[in-house]
Amino acid sequence: MRGWSFICWAALGQQGRAQFVAVAGRRHAAACQKTACRREPGDSSRNPLAPSPGSGPLIKYIRPVFVSRSDQNSRKKTVEEIKRRAHNGGDWPHIMIFPEGTCTNRSCLITFKPGAFIPAVPVQPVVIRYPNKLDTITWTWQGPGAFKILWLTLCQLHNEFVIEFLPIYTPSEEEKRNPALFAVNVRRVMATALGVPITDYSFEDCQLAMAEGQLRLPVDTCLLEFAKLVRRLGLKPQNTEKVLQDYGNRARKLEGQKLALGDFAHFLDVPVSDMLRDMFALFDEHEDNSMDIREYVIALSVVCRPAKTLETMKLAFKMFEAEEDSAITETELAVILRTALGVTHLNVSNLFTAIDVDDTGKITFEKFRGFVEENPDFADDYLHTESVVSQRGPGHDHDTQTNLSTINLQGTANSKTANGICPDFSPKDHDGTVDALMKKHN
Repeated sequence: MRGWSFICWAALGQQGRAQFVAVAGRRHAAACQKTACRREPGDSSRNPLAPSPGSGPLIKYIRPVFVSRSDQNSRKKTVEEIKRRAHNGGDWPHIMIFPEGTCTNRSCLITFKPGAFIPAVPVQPVVIRYPNKLDTITWTWQGPGAFKILWLTLCQLHNEFVIEFLPIYTPSEEEKRNPALFAVNVRRVMATALGVPITDYSFEDCQLAMAEGQLRLPVDTCLLEFAKLVRRLGLKPQNTEKVLQDYGNRARKLEGQKLALGDFAHFLDVPVSDMLRDMFALFDEHEDNSMDIREYVIALSVVCRPAKTLETMKLAFKMFEAEEDSAITETELAVILRTALGVTHLNVSNLFTAIDVDDTGKITFEKFRGFVEENPDFADDYLHTESVVSQRGPGHDHDTQTNLSTINLQGTANSKTANGICPDFSPKDHDGTVDALMKKHN
């Protein structure tokens, strides 16, 4: 077995002086690399990193840029600091950045974050291979812990690694304007050198797929594709609760009115683009160029707070419930849960019957919440999916049929699979694309 770490050294040509920003994309970092290079507690000016009494001074010595994944302001400041150091005229030493932002399992290269490429300067990709027959270098959050990996590595008499400097990659004018495109093309160069495929999934997709909520996503969910489009379009709100409540109130006033693509763009206050068309297609259930905006709000709630199932369901009930009794029907519950799970067809009859003990044909959120509190594993016990869906990947000219045929929701993203990134995250081919945009049909 083999594991790799990936490093991009960004070479900055500025006023005749050669300056380097080390942009490191660590896919398969060793435990020692994780300890020394990649603790991210928060803002550098307010939280000066102390992972342990011994390693804190060492990490300060290498002058890192600290970033918190959960703090949008911290991430913004990190990007600004990278740009400042990249354009400082040679006052700062090389900067090393890991554009994948996490450890994976050597099977492929996941999405490179654009922060390393925002300075729009030439980069020099560097790949590191660990050719030891016994791989004690590769580490992910699944499997042996970091300290066990470190101990096993120290127990080997010889640990070999090979560093390969790839040719400097100079961005085109288009890539300078589009850091995401720049990142994709550099990643493709590195993947070719290593002989591994690439996939458009990211660390955030793993967080979504493995969230510990009452509704754990099945492996065939289209919400991973939706989450990717949300990130690319910049639609993930900073003030999540406030924005979702506002969207929910606006969607409720529309009372299920179907929106066209232009109306959808107006609702989100964004221009019409190819990516927005891709997102619209996810909700264009009958391919009649219309969508229910309530489904978008539900999907966005799941992506923004995947572990808060009841909060998402409360928001959904608010948008769908009738004014006279604050209740919803079985059909409406099916729409809500299909959207929340990102699946095509979902049989909710058993669940609805179990909640509607008085056989009124309607249920309220209070009844649903009471049932869920008494039956925390209700999804595994009462829900299953049945569908045959058409999948179409962006840029693909062909459709492929996937038979989901009665998949129990126990086959969720927490199931153990061969790929340690996340279940079903292995790319289907080596050109970096995966058939996605799985439509959700009624």
